[in-house]
Amino acid sequence: MSGGGRNRAILIRDTLIESEPPKATPFPRHGDALLQPGHGMGAKQPAKDKTAKGRGTLNRIDARYLQHTRVAADDGWYRERAGEAKTKTSVTIEKSRTIITKNNSPDIPFEQSINPYRGCEHGCIYCYARPAHAYLDLSPGLDFETRLFAKTNAVELLAEALADPAYQCSPIALGANTDPYQPIEREHRITRAIIAYLERHNHPLMVVSKSSLVERDIDLLAKMARRGLAEVFISVTTLAPALMQKMEPRASAPERRLKTLARLAEAGIPAGVMFAPVIPAINDHEMEQVLRRAAEAGAGRAGYIMLRLPHEIKPLFKEWLAAHYPLKAKHVMSIIRELREGRENDARFHSRMSGRGVFAALTRARFKNACKKYGLNRAPSRPLDASAFIRPVLSGGQYSLF
Repeated sequence: MSGGGRNRAILIRDTLIESEPPKATPFPRHGDALLQPGHGMGAKQPAKDKTAKGRGTLNRIDARYLQHTRVAADDGWYRERAGEAKTKTSVTIEKSRTIITKNNSPDIPFEQSINPYRGCEHGCIYCYARPAHAYLDLSPGLDFETRLFAKTNAVELLAEALADPAYQCSPIALGANTDPYQPIEREHRITRAIIAYLERHNHPLMVVSKSSLVERDIDLLAKMARRGLAEVFISVTTLAPALMQKMEPRASAPERRLKTLARLAEAGIPAGVMFAPVIPAINDHEMEQVLRRAAEAGAGRAGYIMLRLPHEIKPLFKEWLAAHYPLKAKHVMSIIRELREGRENDARFHSRMSGRGVFAALTRARFKNACKKYGLNRAPSRPLDASAFIRPVLSGGQYSLF
């Protein structure tokens, strides 16, 4: 970490983070002497006030890579100040060194992805991306949804990557980790800039989001769709507004997402629905209804993912259950352990997304039957066209002779 002053730079792994002068410090850092109640892994019994309107959690559970951790003791001091600041969001400009993430997972239908942002203000309690904030020594709890990072040099890095003669074109997924259309996209517009660049170079793209903001970019996505270059999946986890407000506090409302599906379909953009995650005894009973409503809105494809609880998500989710569904909490966790062969999380390929056992088999059968009934996944997915890709030529570069 470089020296003091109003501006500073932090070098973390392959990322250069340039901090803007802060408007206000929304909450203490991990090294501060005063921490809010509930910070750290030591809080055994979750309190009833662990969530607030617009946030999935108020717990600043420690990142797993910290050398030192602390357990908070609340003596009543600074209670008012902490309460005033607890829901503020800060955005830091991040200068990344690379922008395309590669993967070879057999569970994921794409080989590369782009995440325009770190952290996500939607605040979904179940989000599998939360543990990634630990790499920045930030909490996967409240920090994940309030301390956000915007990769403002994304398009420049994308241009360099696509111009590389060794680059092999294959669909790029937006939304593989955090939502590319979370609220701060309205101001930063990084996602739109990426889509515009991909459209210009005939590069295939797939988008996954739970935000109606994707409608803003229908003009670009529709042009790509006409060339077989784009498809969009909208995540619809529940149709119950009360559950959605607890589980995904800053995401678009369920009915609004269905309307987004309809508008995408009307524009000729291949649209699908993701019922993800499936949470036993919380939202699993809604599967058929969600698929039916999505099909009526114009979705042609569908998928689902079973709840995953890697790393810090496990205690955060248990705390959320205890706060919102105390009478169901033990039952929910017992089914999750049955899904994961006695564990609370299973990171193995081929089972991490769908689980194993009776409940997993029943869910697969229900999903298959509902898709058949409502006309989803009728035909094999048409691969996006990578053959028309136009490799960019950067200034000072040369066109290939071959």
